Amino acid sequence: MTESMTAMRQRKRINATEAAPSNLQEEKSSKQNVKGVSGRAAWSMLSCAVGGTLALFLGLLTSYYLATLHENDLWFSNIKEVEREISFRTECGLYYSYYKQMLHAPTIMQGITDLIHDNKTESMRTINILERMNVYQELLLAVIYRTFNFWSLLEPIYFYIYTLFGLQALYIIALYINSWLLSGTWLSGSLAALWYIVNRLDTTRVDFTIPLRENWSLPFFAVQIAAITCFLRPDLSRVKERMSLIVVFLSTFLFSLTWQFNQFVLLLQGLVLFTLDCLDLVSSHKVRTLYALQGGSLLLVCLLQFINTMILGSLLLSFILAAVITGSLQKNLKTGSVVRRLWNLCLHVVIVLCLTAVFNKGVKMDLNLQSDEHIFKFIQAKLGYKTRDFDASLYLCEEPFQVMRLDTFGRFADTLLLYPYVFTLSILLIAAAVTALRRLSTPPGNKQKNQTENRPCFVRADVAYNLVHNVVFGCLAVSTMRMKYLWTPHMCVLASFGLASSNIWGTLLRLIRLYTPQRANVIGYLLSLVVIFSVIFKFWPRITQELSELREFYDPDTVQLMSWIKSDTPKNAVFAGSMQLLAGVKLCTGRVLTNHPHYEDKTLRDRTMEVYQVYAKRSGEEVHTILRSFGTDYVILEDSICYERRHGRGCRLRDLLDVNNGHTMDGDGDNDPDLRPSPHPRFCDEIKRDSPDYTKYFTRVFKNRTFHVYRLSRKSNPK
Repeated sequence: MTESMTAMRQRKRINATEAAPSNLQEEKSSKQNVKGVSGRAAWSMLSCAVGGTLALFLGLLTSYYLATLHENDLWFSNIKEVEREISFRTECGLYYSYYKQMLHAPTIMQGITDLIHDNKTESMRTINILERMNVYQELLLAVIYRTFNFWSLLEPIYFYIYTLFGLQALYIIALYINSWLLSGTWLSGSLAALWYIVNRLDTTRVDFTIPLRENWSLPFFAVQIAAITCFLRPDLSRVKERMSLIVVFLSTFLFSLTWQFNQFVLLLQGLVLFTLDCLDLVSSHKVRTLYALQGGSLLLVCLLQFINTMILGSLLLSFILAAVITGSLQKNLKTGSVVRRLWNLCLHVVIVLCLTAVFNKGVKMDLNLQSDEHIFKFIQAKLGYKTRDFDASLYLCEEPFQVMRLDTFGRFADTLLLYPYVFTLSILLIAAAVTALRRLSTPPGNKQKNQTENRPCFVRADVAYNLVHNVVFGCLAVSTMRMKYLWTPHMCVLASFGLASSNIWGTLLRLIRLYTPQRANVIGYLLSLVVIFSVIFKFWPRITQELSELREFYDPDTVQLMSWIKSDTPKNAVFAGSMQLLAGVKLCTGRVLTNHPHYEDKTLRDRTMEVYQVYAKRSGEEVHTILRSFGTDYVILEDSICYERRHGRGCRLRDLLDVNNGHTMDGDGDNDPDLRPSPHPRFCDEIKRDSPDYTKYFTRVFKNRTFHVYRLSRKSNPK
């Protein structure tokens, strides 16, 4: 017994001795793991610091570049104040006029009151500017400028334009972060920012249409998309998810507040989310959350705009309501066999669309809403429905609202953007189709689905969102050229992600059985660097040449007209003319207008068509009666419209008016059979002959090479 006990003790000592080295090895391995984790954390922090600094640098560089181009093109710092204001063409001048009006108001509260009870923008009407137009940004800038007394530091106009150029920095940073989130490397973000800059003609108009609403809103839209990308990332912590949702809400709210077209853009975004939900590429819970943020932001804007009925009657709110109600009723939408699920999805789509139409029609009938009907007429005309509607035709005849020109794609190819974009789009569309089919064919609760949905050969939810977003807005841009500014910046994001993504290259390497994580990363990084240096090498001389080109704003005829109006007409005089010119009249002179370029009001659209009869075949008495019904004192006629050559026959303003009035058009070419010759000559041409039939109603008081101004007699039928 004693011997056996002794042997057992010896064996324990031997085991303890053998275990000691093993414990030491585990401890050593544990320390190495800790060092490895801390090393990776330090490298990650360093990478974030470098990437963040580069994002800020590229954003500020873009702002400086665009501001310099604007200065060089107009010699903005050297021209007169009236010339600076005239450079804000069309609706830009109208929006800036409210900033100027707020600055010159006796007090801030008086300025706000004048905006709420405005009787100068539309003669014989008192309107609420804060309700009708998205000018809270002008109001805020004016309040900041006056509160912090910037008068001695910076001229008001510079404070305004520098704010907008500063927003371009936010735009670039948002695009940069979005690409970085998708690819996992800031090289991708750098390439996206670089492509945005070299494709300036197709990504932004801020350098020559500064106060345009889209220049205020699109930076916030880019921030929103980056936040949605973050929200849809897999394995997101609760804190990051909440922070993402806060950014989504704030950016959606600011985007909606600064652009009247917000509801239509958000509707397309809602349709993108709806598609992803139906294809099971994004969870229904997250889609409903984003719906709620969209609807909440829009309703808050509606409240700030004094219950703007155009927002209440928007298709977006009707669509969100229909999608949520239908989703709640069809609880077993994604269960059953593949055939049953596809049938349920088709039924779901039909029900949602029908409910949306019913809800929207009901709201518009209840509110008697006609503010946005011109947009739907324009869409019908774009789809091929023949129309004589004046408003729809006015849009269709403008080049920005026509199909995108093919030379746009040539410019994309020249900047090396087109080919990576097409490559990425093709790969992701195939991957998304495979993912959607796999998930629709996998029974709910199957573990295999959870194991495969995050594999590199399948698209993640955040990637799927950016993919479908690009497809939808790309189709919109191709059909309507002005909408390309909603697409091209995010085209840069998707293309840069495709080049730098180890997942995409990993998928292709798997197909040829050469995959390793290192190879996928090296290919992505190497291609990104090659393209970055190629673009810089190719476009740096072109950019430096642009920055060295010096021009000067020159429009003496308009300057002469504005100076005459300001010095030789009463301050309460009412002016009629083209929408574009009258916006400048309000900005430069503060006179009362009959009509203006903000077209989202049925009464104003009808009034504009009536005022434009000065370019139609109408008698002097008829035109005088029309203009006096709006309280007009002076009418401005433009030779560039009366004898227009910019558009072809059928698209000149005088042609649109003739057809709308049932009169035959001038010039060679066939007319529709129901059109008849007018009994009167064209007013804008005939009035210059000074015949008694016109001089008894109109007296010419100003003339130069471009403009003719006539004062209207007070009586309808003077003797």
